[in-house]
Amino acid sequence: MAAYYYKNNKIITPFTVASNEPVFDMTTISLKTQRASQGHQRWELTFNVVLETSDAPSMLLNLINSNSNADTMIMPQLPDVANRYTVSGPLTISSADLANVTSVTVDPSLATGILPKGSFIKLSNLDKLYMVQEDVDLTGTLPVLISIYPSLRKAVTLSETVVHGDGVIFTHYRVIDQATNITFTDGVLSDPGTITLVEAI
Repeated sequence: MAAYYYKNNKIITPFTVASNEPVFDMTTISLKTQRASQGHQRWELTFNVVLETSDAPSMLLNLINSNSNADTMIMPQLPDVANRYTVSGPLTISSADLANVTSVTVDPSLATGILPKGSFIKLSNLDKLYMVQEDVDLTGTLPVLISIYPSLRKAVTLSETVVHGDGVIFTHYRVIDQATNITFTDGVLSDPGTITLVEAI
């Protein structure tokens, strides 16, 4: 598995990647179930880190100061995805797409390799992250359709690119009720606590 870091401290497994998409169920008088969603979704990460420093004040201030504003980090790719990812080269949008569609079309002529199902990607004009729903083979020259989840929040244009691999930046807030959850053993900082991040959307 590739190594990922949060504030210069290595993220360790197990870590959790969750999709938070509120869905509401209603049972009618005829006992049919109706399900509705507002169409909003965000990614949430939960993990622990291996401390690379024993500087407790810096660690605590780092955690506290990250509460007010959105922060960024490289988005950890799922282990199976990282092992199968072989893409090199840029992916440019080759067809303008409207908001709320579940795919984007790219020009693979400057890229090669496989973008695996489950990869997190980002469009150059949006902070929102998307997950690839099927393996994408980029060995040809014809436009390629990438199925994504969730649906596009905004329209995309031909001037944009698809960011992939370690270029995918996760813009997030840290869950504030864990802001000071650090542990000392024998007077030495031993654990900054579980870290939960929610996508800034």
